[in-house]
Amino acid sequence: MKPTTGTLEAAQEAVKELREALARAGITLPSLGLDVVTLAADPPRPLVELGCCTAETARLIAAALLPGEESRS
Repeated sequence: MKPTTGTLEAAQEAVKELREALARAGITLPSLGLDVVTLAADPPRPLVELGCCTAETARLIAAALLPGEESRS
C-alpha cells in the first residue's frame, strides 16, 4: 500500500468537487487541476492550482462566495 495514495486521491477528489461547484455557479476555471511541481515531492504533497482567470470570472467567483454583498454597497 502506498502511503501517499489517499493524499493524491483526496486532492483529485477536491479538484473534482471544486470544478463541479464552480460549474453550478456558472464559472469555469480552465487551468484548475493539481500542481505538477508539488506532485514531484517525496512524498507528494499535492496543491490545487486554480490558475489565472479574467476579471469577469473573478467577479463571478466573488459574487458566488458572497451572495447579496453587491446589494449592500
